Amino acid sequence: MTANKKSPTVEEKRALRGAARFYAVQALFQMEASDRGVDETLREFEAHRIGAETEEETWAEADINFFRRLVDAAVDRQGAIDQMTDRALVAKWPIARIDPTLRALFRAAGAELLNAQTPARVVISEFVALAGAFFPESREQKFVNAVLDHMAHEARAAEF
Repeated sequence: MTANKKSPTVEEKRALRGAARFYAVQALFQMEASDRGVDETLREFEAHRIGAETEEETWAEADINFFRRLVDAAVDRQGAIDQMTDRALVAKWPIARIDPTLRALFRAAGAELLNAQTPARVVISEFVALAGAFFPESREQKFVNAVLDHMAHEARAAEF
């Protein structure tokens, strides 16, 4: 690190990770909708979205390494994450039947839950708040909270 560049504060790190989660959900959604591969999608997000500025808007900076880890883990462990999500859903509503944005959110959250670095309650809180960015209705946020709580208890029973 150069002498001119200061280390990010705790709040800045939190914001960068939050943005990485947001972009991960978007990337996973885009991959499913477009049938693009993970490498192509990651390159696109890093080149044209994360921290990008256009005439219309400025995209937030994000923790690129965390973004990549979330997307890679969600893709690598998608089968296990989808099964865990299915067990958290009502039997008549398997993950294949839910909104594709929610699927992407559950996959990103599941990837983070299966990687025990962030406390499960923090993962739940962060993704419930993120659900509000995609679904302003509190109904979806409550649904996301219930599903993620179930997933977290399964993935990290020792934390509860």
